[in-house]
Amino acid sequence: MGSKIFTLTALMALANLSATESQHGWIEEYVDTIPDFPKKGIQFKWYASLLKDPDAFHRVISIFADRYRDANLNAIAGLDSRGFIFGTALAYELKVPFIMIRKAGKLPRKAEKIDYNLEYGKASFEIEIDSIRPGDRVLIMDDLLATGGTAAAAASLVERLQGEVVEVACLIELEGLHGKENLGRPFYSILSIEVDE
Repeated sequence: MGSKIFTLTALMALANLSATESQHGWIEEYVDTIPDFPKKGIQFKWYASLLKDPDAFHRVISIFADRYRDANLNAIAGLDSRGFIFGTALAYELKVPFIMIRKAGKLPRKAEKIDYNLEYGKASFEIEIDSIRPGDRVLIMDDLLATGGTAAAAASLVERLQGEVVEVACLIELEGLHGKENLGRPFYSILSIEVDE
Protein backbone atom coordinates (compact mmCIF):
# COMPACT_ATOMS: atom_id res chain seq x y z
CA MET A 1 0.00 0.00 0.00
CA GLY A 2 1.35 3.43 -0.96
CA SER A 3 2.04 6.32 1.34
CA LYS A 4 -0.85 8.33 -0.11
CA ILE A 5 -3.56 6.35 1.66
CA PHE A 6 -4.43 5.74 5.27
CA THR A 7 -3.09 2.60 6.93
CA LEU A 8 -5.61 -0.11 7.86
CA THR A 9 -5.28 0.97 11.48
CA ALA A 10 -6.11 4.56 10.54
CA LEU A 11 -9.14 3.52 8.47
CA MET A 12 -10.47 1.48 11.38
CA ALA A 13 -9.95 4.43 13.70
CA LEU A 14 -11.78 6.76 11.31
CA ALA A 15 -14.72 4.37 11.05
CA ASN A 16 -14.81 4.08 14.81
CA LEU A 17 -14.83 7.85 15.22
CA SER A 18 -17.60 8.28 12.65
CA ALA A 19 -19.77 5.92 14.66
CA THR A 20 -19.23 7.95 17.83
CA GLU A 21 -19.40 11.52 16.52
CA SER A 22 -22.70 12.01 18.36
CA GLN A 23 -20.71 11.77 21.60
CA HIS A 24 -19.16 15.15 20.87
CA GLY A 25 -22.37 17.12 21.46
CA TRP A 26 -20.94 18.32 24.79
CA ILE A 27 -18.89 20.87 22.85
CA GLU A 28 -22.06 22.83 22.04
CA GLU A 29 -22.17 23.88 25.70
CA TYR A 30 -18.99 25.87 25.01
CA VAL A 31 -20.24 27.60 21.85
CA ASP A 32 -22.01 30.93 22.24
CA THR A 33 -23.99 32.69 19.52
CA ILE A 34 -23.17 36.39 19.24
CA PRO A 35 -25.86 38.19 17.21
CA ASP A 36 -25.01 40.85 14.61
CA PHE A 37 -21.24 40.25 14.67
CA PRO A 38 -19.18 41.19 12.74
CA LYS A 39 -22.13 42.78 10.92
CA LYS A 40 -25.90 42.90 11.26
CA GLY A 41 -27.63 39.63 10.46
CA ILE A 42 -24.65 37.39 11.24
CA GLN A 43 -25.01 34.89 14.10
CA PHE A 44 -21.37 34.52 15.09
CA LYS A 45 -20.38 31.20 16.70
CA TRP A 46 -17.82 31.81 19.44
CA TYR A 47 -16.00 29.15 21.49
CA ALA A 48 -13.85 31.26 23.85
CA SER A 49 -15.34 29.34 26.80
CA LEU A 50 -13.77 26.13 25.44
CA LEU A 51 -10.30 27.69 25.38
CA LYS A 52 -10.75 28.90 28.96
CA ASP A 53 -11.36 25.32 30.13
CA PRO A 54 -8.04 23.43 29.88
CA ASP A 55 -9.67 20.01 30.29
CA ALA A 56 -12.24 20.66 27.55
CA PHE A 57 -9.59 22.07 25.19
CA HIS A 58 -7.33 19.09 25.81
CA ARG A 59 -10.26 16.76 25.16
CA VAL A 60 -10.83 18.42 21.77
CA ILE A 61 -7.17 18.10 20.81
CA SER A 62 -7.26 14.45 21.89
CA ILE A 63 -10.20 13.83 19.54
CA PHE A 64 -8.22 15.28 16.64
CA ALA A 65 -5.09 13.38 17.70
CA ASP A 66 -6.95 10.06 17.78
CA ARG A 67 -8.18 10.69 14.25
CA TYR A 68 -4.81 11.63 12.74
CA ARG A 69 -2.26 9.74 14.82
CA ASP A 70 -1.83 7.01 12.17
CA ALA A 71 -2.38 9.20 9.10
CA ASN A 72 1.34 9.52 8.31
CA LEU A 73 1.25 13.32 8.34
CA ASN A 74 4.33 15.27 7.35
CA ALA A 75 2.92 18.58 8.58
CA ILE A 76 -0.11 20.44 9.89
CA ALA A 77 -0.93 23.78 8.25
CA GLY A 78 -3.00 26.25 10.26
CA LEU A 79 -4.97 29.15 8.81
CA ASP A 80 -4.38 32.66 10.07
CA SER A 81 -5.34 33.23 12.73
CA ARG A 82 -7.69 30.95 14.64
CA GLY A 83 -6.46 27.85 12.84
CA PHE A 84 -3.22 28.41 14.75
CA ILE A 85 -5.01 27.65 18.03
CA PHE A 86 -5.93 24.09 17.13
CA GLY A 87 -3.17 23.44 14.60
CA THR A 88 -0.23 24.20 16.89
CA ALA A 89 -1.72 22.21 19.77
CA LEU A 90 -2.30 19.20 17.51
CA ALA A 91 1.16 19.47 15.91
CA TYR A 92 2.66 19.46 19.41
CA GLU A 93 0.57 16.45 20.39
CA LEU A 94 1.49 14.48 17.25
CA LYS A 95 5.10 15.73 17.12
CA VAL A 96 4.86 16.94 13.51
CA PRO A 97 5.89 20.30 12.01
CA PHE A 98 3.45 23.21 12.04
CA ILE A 99 3.14 25.50 9.00
CA MET A 100 1.58 28.96 9.02
CA ILE A 101 -0.75 29.99 6.19
CA ARG A 102 -0.93 33.73 6.75
CA LYS A 103 -2.75 36.75 5.45
CA ALA A 104 -0.78 38.59 2.79
CA GLY A 105 2.23 40.61 3.87
CA LYS A 106 2.83 38.82 7.17
CA LEU A 107 5.58 36.38 6.18
CA PRO A 108 9.20 37.63 5.98
CA ARG A 109 10.59 35.13 3.49
CA LYS A 110 9.74 34.20 -0.11
CA ALA A 111 6.13 33.06 -0.24
CA GLU A 112 3.53 31.66 -2.60
CA LYS A 113 0.36 33.76 -2.71
CA ILE A 114 -3.26 33.08 -3.60
CA ASP A 115 -6.17 35.51 -3.90
CA TYR A 116 -9.68 34.34 -3.09
CA ASN A 117 -13.18 35.77 -2.85
CA LEU A 118 -14.99 36.52 0.38
CA GLU A 119 -18.67 37.26 0.77
CA TYR A 120 -17.85 40.97 1.04
CA GLY A 121 -14.72 41.30 -1.07
CA LYS A 122 -11.36 39.66 -1.68
CA ALA A 123 -8.51 38.42 0.48
CA SER A 124 -5.14 36.74 0.06
CA PHE A 125 -3.18 33.97 1.76
CA GLU A 126 0.54 33.25 1.65
CA ILE A 127 2.73 30.30 2.56
CA GLU A 128 6.53 30.21 2.65
CA ILE A 129 7.69 28.26 -0.37
CA ASP A 130 10.09 26.03 1.58
CA SER A 131 7.38 24.96 4.05
CA ILE A 132 6.30 21.92 2.05
CA ARG A 133 8.22 19.39 0.00
CA PRO A 134 6.69 17.57 -2.99
CA GLY A 135 4.62 14.66 -1.75
CA ASP A 136 4.28 15.90 1.84
CA ARG A 137 1.04 14.79 3.47
CA VAL A 138 -0.52 17.88 5.01
CA LEU A 139 -3.50 18.35 7.30
CA ILE A 140 -5.09 21.81 7.07
CA MET A 141 -6.68 23.16 10.23
CA ASP A 142 -9.02 26.03 10.94
CA ASP A 143 -11.51 26.69 13.70
CA LEU A 144 -14.69 26.78 11.63
CA LEU A 145 -15.95 25.94 8.13
CA ALA A 146 -18.66 28.18 6.71
CA THR A 147 -18.78 28.57 2.92
CA GLY A 148 -15.42 26.82 2.43
CA GLY A 149 -13.71 29.51 0.35
CA THR A 150 -10.94 30.25 2.85
CA ALA A 151 -10.08 26.59 3.40
CA ALA A 152 -10.20 25.87 -0.35
CA ALA A 153 -7.71 28.70 -0.99
CA ALA A 154 -5.37 27.29 1.67
CA ALA A 155 -5.64 23.82 0.17
CA SER A 156 -4.79 25.22 -3.26
CA LEU A 157 -1.66 26.82 -1.82
CA VAL A 158 -0.51 23.50 -0.36
CA GLU A 159 -1.18 21.78 -3.69
CA ARG A 160 0.76 24.45 -5.62
CA LEU A 161 3.80 23.43 -3.56
CA GLN A 162 3.05 19.81 -4.55
CA GLY A 163 1.84 18.82 -1.11
CA GLU A 164 -1.05 16.40 -0.67
CA VAL A 165 -4.02 17.66 1.35
CA VAL A 166 -4.93 14.67 3.50
CA GLU A 167 -7.94 16.44 4.98
CA VAL A 168 -9.23 19.82 6.13
CA ALA A 169 -10.21 19.75 9.81
CA CYS A 170 -12.18 22.21 11.92
CA LEU A 171 -13.73 22.33 15.34
CA ILE A 172 -17.10 23.49 13.95
CA GLU A 173 -18.88 23.10 10.62
CA LEU A 174 -21.80 25.41 9.88
CA GLU A 175 -24.10 23.08 8.01
CA GLY A 176 -26.35 24.63 5.40
CA LEU A 177 -23.71 26.91 3.87
CA HIS A 178 -22.40 24.21 1.48
CA GLY A 179 -18.85 24.53 2.76
CA LYS A 180 -17.98 20.86 2.26
CA GLU A 181 -19.20 20.92 -1.33
CA ASN A 182 -17.32 24.15 -2.10
CA LEU A 183 -14.18 22.82 -0.45
CA GLY A 184 -13.99 19.80 -2.75
CA ARG A 185 -11.53 17.92 -0.53
CA PRO A 186 -11.80 15.48 2.38
CA PHE A 187 -13.22 17.25 5.42
CA TYR A 188 -13.79 16.56 9.11
CA SER A 189 -15.31 18.56 11.93
CA ILE A 190 -15.92 17.53 15.51
CA LEU A 191 -19.16 19.53 15.78
CA SER A 192 -21.76 20.42 13.16
CA ILE A 193 -24.22 23.26 13.75
CA GLU A 194 -27.19 23.76 11.46
CA VAL A 195 -27.57 27.33 10.18
CA ASP A 196 -29.72 29.03 7.57
CA GLU A 197 -28.16 30.26 4.36
